[in-house]
Amino acid sequence: MAGIAHSETLGKRPSALQAAADYWQLTKPEVNLLVLFSALAGFVLGERGPLNFPLLIATLLGTLLVASGTGTLNQYLERESDRTMRRTAERPLPAGRLEAKTARNFGLILAALGGALLWFAANPLASLLALATLASYLLLYTPLKKRTPLCTLVGAFPGAMPPLIGWAAAHGSLGATAWELYAILFLWQFPHFLAIAWMYREDYARAGLRMLPARDTRGLWTSREILAFLFALIPVSLLPVWMGHAGLAYTTGALAAGSYFIWRGMRLARERTAGMARQVVFASIIYLPVVFGLITLGRLSF
Repeated sequence: MAGIAHSETLGKRPSALQAAADYWQLTKPEVNLLVLFSALAGFVLGERGPLNFPLLIATLLGTLLVASGTGTLNQYLERESDRTMRRTAERPLPAGRLEAKTARNFGLILAALGGALLWFAANPLASLLALATLASYLLLYTPLKKRTPLCTLVGAFPGAMPPLIGWAAAHGSLGATAWELYAILFLWQFPHFLAIAWMYREDYARAGLRMLPARDTRGLWTSREILAFLFALIPVSLLPVWMGHAGLAYTTGALAAGSYFIWRGMRLARERTAGMARQVVFASIIYLPVVFGLITLGRLSF
């Protein structure tokens, strides 16, 4: 019956509005917003003179295109797994509203356009960093999700690349501040994604995705790891201050956002429920724009 329903869905032609919404969903816009924010911070801090707005727009657009291509190709590769999970079953590919080949070609075109735009409008380094992010995310992180919980560690390396892309586009090379932003984003990913994995652990298990250790049925290891990365994130977030790249406003905001993030992590350690994990995710979504936004505003006001 499921197969018949799936075939019937493929036989229906979606409206233009539905098709546009499906293509938009393929790009993972909720992820791309944080990608753009991170790339913006890297660009602004990497700019050596007055802000070059045409270059900034080209950099953000190129980064967005590559990120959208990555999200699309990720959904193409994981379409069968997505079909078995409740939270992803209604995505365009598992629901049968778009054909797999169409999505694959769409993703490849987006990535190629983004890589070319970064290459010619910015510089080859920015383009290569963006395309390396795509390749490592799809060829390493994605297949490892079915093999080992260490996939989160592997995925954190390409996941932290957007500030480097922005910096490279503005500066032409990589500097210490770029790596400070990279380190912040690298550590931020662990509490964010581990909390998501705990929220949807049954869905992930149903799809055969090994996001958490099989023996961590009570969430003890997961909650402790979240706290460990949170306590590491706070001093790393102050690196820009210690290196003279940020001031009092950034310090105050980073510590306040970090304290809230840690408080939510501690609540999760005490009450390992999906609701508490959702609050950690919420705190993570607040934390990153606050930290990157303050350091960006500090540079612009300077």
